Amino acid sequence: MSISQAISAHIPYLRRFSRALTGTQVGGDAYVLATLEAVVADPAEFAETDDLKVALYRLFLKVWGSMPVNGHVDQICFSPDERGAQRNLEAISLRPRVAFLLSSLEGFETAEVARAMDCALDEAAALINLAGKEISNQIRTDVLIIEDEPLIAIDIQMLVEELGHRVIHVARTHLEAVEAAREVEPGLIIADIQLADGSSGLEAVNQILGRLSVPVIFVTAYPERFLTGTPPEPAFLITKPFGVDSLKAVVSQALFFDRKSHRKDESAGKALV
Repeated sequence: MSISQAISAHIPYLRRFSRALTGTQVGGDAYVLATLEAVVADPAEFAETDDLKVALYRLFLKVWGSMPVNGHVDQICFSPDERGAQRNLEAISLRPRVAFLLSSLEGFETAEVARAMDCALDEAAALINLAGKEISNQIRTDVLIIEDEPLIAIDIQMLVEELGHRVIHVARTHLEAVEAAREVEPGLIIADIQLADGSSGLEAVNQILGRLSVPVIFVTAYPERFLTGTPPEPAFLITKPFGVDSLKAVVSQALFFDRKSHRKDESAGKALV
């Protein structure tokens, strides 16, 4: 297998990590592109490594730390949601957040976090613990869960409540979700894509977003179908089966960045289901 083929398997997840770290799709994807350009410029480093994934993230963090994203993409004006993210970034220490994302969102062991961040093992562990405390003390809100599998719904509810949030309803169908959002406006929606009764969690979210503007986290067993570079794409998603720390990280990041979701084009949305 060539280096390019081996790296390609990690790109959807690197894009997810980059977006969570930067708070924007444009900025996150620009850093990933710059990282891939660095790989092309010097592939020898990857030819000799025993852990391609860690090496890729390590290079990404070097690129991220060495260049402003606006030097690589067209200058843009921040939307109100992105300005909120920029304000929230100031409230969370930078290196702990990087360590937390590597550990919780990307599933790195502490030793791998240390290698990716080029720091000692003890420092990596301390950064992960500190980030968890800082993020858990951030915004608490009311959460609507759209999930038809009872065991998964219970797991999501328990973990969300452990973070200090209140679950206002667990909806199992499109209609139930829409009605629940009318009764109590959620501050966050966690939605499965395809529900067992044949209805669509994505369509339910679109209908809710016709009236509200809130962060949304989608749940899917096929993340590669969403992170294609073709809109619409969710800013936040959970891959089934998900880990405890992964769910906590995505929930915290969605609220941390204050990324309000908006109704997607219906025809484009159906293509994702």
